[in-house]
Amino acid sequence: MVNADLPRGAVPSRHRNGAPYNGSGTVYYVPDTYATALFVGDPVIVVTSAADANGVPVVARATAAGGNYITGFVQSLAFHGDPPIPVLRGSGRYHAASTAGYILVCDDPDVLFEMQEDGVGGAMGAGAAGRNADLIIGTGSTVSGWSGAELDSNTLDVTNTLQMQIIAPVERSDNDITLTNAKWLVQVNLHSQRNLLGI
Repeated sequence: MVNADLPRGAVPSRHRNGAPYNGSGTVYYVPDTYATALFVGDPVIVVTSAADANGVPVVARATAAGGNYITGFVQSLAFHGDPPIPVLRGSGRYHAASTAGYILVCDDPDVLFEMQEDGVGGAMGAGAAGRNADLIIGTGSTVSGWSGAELDSNTLDVTNTLQMQIIAPVERSDNDITLTNAKWLVQVNLHSQRNLLGI
């Protein structure tokens, strides 16, 4: 049986210490000058010295390549309010390009995410756990709202400048790690909150 090819970017699974993920996140701002749509599961990075009028930090989609930091992954849109009210994850909503608004981001560096490998060059396989890989940004779906981001299988290595660390395979009957499009538990390796020099 083949693995379903259903990229959704990074989906929070649990905390590193085993505690369940409770849906919490941080609200960030996207200005109308940003001409890229953002989807649920997309990686984002805080834009240096940029914020809205209330001091809410600005984010943009993180660049998928070695050495590039990540602040977190989009979990939902957020309505204006005090506090902003989040929309349910995976609700078919996405942040349209050139539109001002707020998004909820899972930016906890100790959260583990479920993420699909792209399978280019073959399956990553059992030896992938404990190694690192970069992201690759696919096309998000305006229908489902999900990101097209995946693990870039071709970058699998021990190099410490790769963006994601692979923790373990997702243990499910529909996930065969000997085949392409396998799902993995991962954490951010290059997290901006752990960059001591600041961003």
